[in-house]
Amino acid sequence: MDKNSLPTIQQEFKVRYTYQLFFTQQLFALDNPLFKNVLASYRPNEAIKCLFIVDEGVMDNHSHLQEEIKAYCHQFQNQIQFTELIVVPGGEQSKKDQSSVEKCLEAINNNAICRHSFVIAIGGGAVVDMAGYASTIAHRGVQLIRIPTTVLAQNDAAVGVKNSVNAFGKKNFLGTFSIPFAIINDLDFLQTLEQRDWVAGIAEAIKVALLKDQKFFEFIESNAQALANREMEPMAYLIHRCAELHMEHIAKGGDPFENGSSRPLDFGHWSAHKMEFMTQYALRHGEAVAIGMAIDLVYAQLIGLLGEDLDRILSVMKKVGFHLEVPLENDGEIKELLKGIEEFREHLGGELTITLISEIGKQKDVHTIDYEVMEQAIRSFILKPQNSL
Repeated sequence: MDKNSLPTIQQEFKVRYTYQLFFTQQLFALDNPLFKNVLASYRPNEAIKCLFIVDEGVMDNHSHLQEEIKAYCHQFQNQIQFTELIVVPGGEQSKKDQSSVEKCLEAINNNAICRHSFVIAIGGGAVVDMAGYASTIAHRGVQLIRIPTTVLAQNDAAVGVKNSVNAFGKKNFLGTFSIPFAIINDLDFLQTLEQRDWVAGIAEAIKVALLKDQKFFEFIESNAQALANREMEPMAYLIHRCAELHMEHIAKGGDPFENGSSRPLDFGHWSAHKMEFMTQYALRHGEAVAIGMAIDLVYAQLIGLLGEDLDRILSVMKKVGFHLEVPLENDGEIKELLKGIEEFREHLGGELTITLISEIGKQKDVHTIDYEVMEQAIRSFILKPQNSL
């Protein structure tokens, strides 16, 4: 038979993914069965190996956490086999090189964590990102439970299906798509956050409200001062609604693994990622996103897309506690920031797609950017007077 006459073999299959987001307080209290029950839903009455990866900042603020976890695992030893608890640097330090990933992989190997064992990632968004990346590339994927400990992680970073670390001077250059077995939000972890971190996470809620839900924005607007004052009840609702909208987007948007070029949930992020890098991550991610959204909102007004909602939105952001000054000092830095547009296109792949807002709750993708107008938008948030390019 002529080899060129052999018929092409083609196959198609679909995979159904399910994961849940739980809300609780005092997760590792001995009278709280939630964590044990989550593991039991995977394999009931079998001691499942668990490796705990914990954010150093969380350990510093919750000094008894390790003892609480060990005591909890001992009480439910018929369901949980504690192996080890390792501590990794918090914040972008955990993502900036491979050392934290290697530490996680070494622990997975040393404790014989297999595809039916669990990595339990406890920390802020960066640590959850990094630990998720390590757990995904080990054995082509071990089971993962995320326990996010910041506002931003609980309402955004930990509720998606992405994991990543930085490389080549670019944020999230290395990464994977994988679905956690579960996410557990323990609101008690929020009590020890610095004010900056409390406020920073609200940026992602404002973002998703502007994109998708006018009523949610109105809730944030009417509760802006209460949120700034660290009132837990409005924060709990904000986190729940933001996470709900995020997860709905993943499931109903038709592109959970981002094969297309449109990324609405990256509104404000082209400049945010660049500013984080340019400030050597002195800016929190949420702080950078707030500034990035402000820039794109002004740009949208300058090109005639956004009308009178601009002042209202910026007022809410400031009342919540955001400082919207762009941390640039000279014309060269403005040029460098503008390079973030092309880097964003490269990161997404395909044609340039920037999501803008036409009114609160309505989004519009654009595929070209007027750099001169975008520069004007950037300059409107710079305190120091600048010379023209």
